[in-house]
Formats: sequence, C-alpha cells, structure tokens
Amino acid sequence: MTVSSDLFSAAKSAMEKAYAPYSKFLVGASVKTSSGKIYSGGNVENAAYPQGWCAEASALAAMASAGERRVLEVVVVAKGKDLVTPCGGCRQKLREFAADNTPIHLCSPEGWRRTVTLGELLPLAFGPEHLTE
Repeated sequence: MTVSSDLFSAAKSAMEKAYAPYSKFLVGASVKTSSGKIYSGGNVENAAYPQGWCAEASALAAMASAGERRVLEVVVVAKGKDLVTPCGGCRQKLREFAADNTPIHLCSPEGWRRTVTLGELLPLAFGPEHLTE
C-alpha cells in the first residue's frame, strides 16, 4: 500500500514543527477527511510534562475546528527504528471520527513503512454508534 504524497508531506511538515523540548521525540500526523481536505498537527509538550498533547489529537482538533467530522485516512510520521503508532488515547480519539477499516499509515521521515487499520490497533472499540439506539 502507498500513501499520497500530500498526506505524507503534511504529516512530515507537522513533525518538523512539533514542540517537544523535553522528550525530544517529534511526531507529526495528518488526517484526510470525507471532503478530501487534509489537516495536520504535531505533538506539543509543556513544562508540566507530560501534560501536552499528541500529534493525532492536534490534527483532529484542527479538523473538528474546521467543521469536519469524518476521517478517511491517517498518516503518522516519527523517527526511529521501531514503528510509531498512535497511543491508546489517540486511538480512541480517532475512533470518534473514523471507522474500523480506516487505514493508518505508519511512516518515518523517509517515507511509508507499514499500513494498519484502526480496527487492528483498537479491536472491539467503543464508538459513537454504541450511544444510539
């Protein structure tokens, strides 16, 4: 599987602009919505570490602030030899706006490494549909 260059570039740019003076671990994320628009964000730390927020949460906040509600595809970019996946909290945040089969592309700054689905990362997830009859 491949990832679109626009979606990858948005996440990589967000990673490069992330604010992580304490952990030094920069992460960028981007989401593509049902309208075709792309929103991105980087992780942001603060002196009351670990009271910051993740790249995925930043991207989702930008998306929701623009009035968008449906994520079709996600990219996460970070350095390191191991794959970097969304944390548990961000998996749940993504589940609010994305389906189990939503692809999540795990990338290094050099490019695509692996694609998984949200359902693989968060099996048997609790989502908005559980709150409706």
